[in-house]
Amino acid sequence: MDDKIQNLEKEILTLRERGRTLESQIELLKERNARVESEKAWETSYFRVLSIGLVTYVVAAALLFAIGVANFLLAALMPSIGYILSTLSFPALKRWWLRRRVS
Repeated sequence: MDDKIQNLEKEILTLRERGRTLESQIELLKERNARVESEKAWETSYFRVLSIGLVTYVVAAALLFAIGVANFLLAALMPSIGYILSTLSFPALKRWWLRRRVS
């Protein structure tokens, strides 16, 4: 009888340890999901798109100025606007592509 009780106590301890392990793994997954959601929010934010567009404009303007383009400020708008427009159109393209893939 004592052996059965000891075995049951060992099993209970093992189950408790496994429960704690599972709980810690769940917490790690929750933390990872929160981090992934934050990164996704950054990737799709207008702030990021406009920041990259601005950096693109500044770099393009500097390069165009360096090579002597007369209207370098105006010409630098082209790659920046192109980037911003392409980024804004990607969600629509993605939806279209996913609809085609699913059906």
